Amino acid sequence: MSVHKSLQLGSGLTTARSVWTRRERIERLRAEGRLDGESGSPLGLPKVRTQIKIVTKKQKQDADAAKLAAAAAVADDASSETPEAE
Repeated sequence: MSVHKSLQLGSGLTTARSVWTRRERIERLRAEGRLDGESGSPLGLPKVRTQIKIVTKKQKQDADAAKLAAAAAVADDASSETPEAE
């Protein structure tokens, strides 16, 4: 029996998950120093922010344009500071 097209996930999980597994939460809390590895209980864990900022195509293009402008400005400053041979 096949799966209906409306129920397929397509390319898989493309959005940010809103729920982490217990292992992921423990790793994050240890990295932040909010959970001791030996005495910390895996039950009743504090909340961990799971939303990851996703950059859109337009934001990425704007950032790339800003980097190019900054690189051009640095190149102009470098060329104007070098003494010309007389």
